[in-house]
Amino acid sequence: MDKALQAKGIANRKAVLGEDYVNKAMASADSFSQPFQDILNEYCWGMIWGDERLPRKTRSMLNLVMLACLNRMHEWELHLRGALTNGVSRDEIQAILHQIAVYAGVPLAVECFRIARRVFAEVDAKA
Repeated sequence: MDKALQAKGIANRKAVLGEDYVNKAMASADSFSQPFQDILNEYCWGMIWGDERLPRKTRSMLNLVMLACLNRMHEWELHLRGALTNGVSRDEIQAILHQIAVYAGVPLAVECFRIARRVFAEVDAKA
């Protein structure tokens, strides 16, 4: 295990997904799931999200498309929130959803729009 990548990964993960979410995920890990948390922190968030050749905003946009195409709506919602944190505008999200509709299917985009509207309402209520 690379301690530097672990630390970088945890920092990236907290910056994108929020400290509360990450702390809860880490605190709820047990002997079975802890190795997976380590993999996420080191490889996903340290190595991949830590690769500065793509800005976070671009990575967020890519994740929205990939997670939608995989129909991983729980993760899609989480990364939608991260995309907003990373500077993806609502207008850009709308364009991404249009692209998802054309290339991956309208029913999938309908679900993404439903989630996005709920998340936007929650964000607006906190503002």
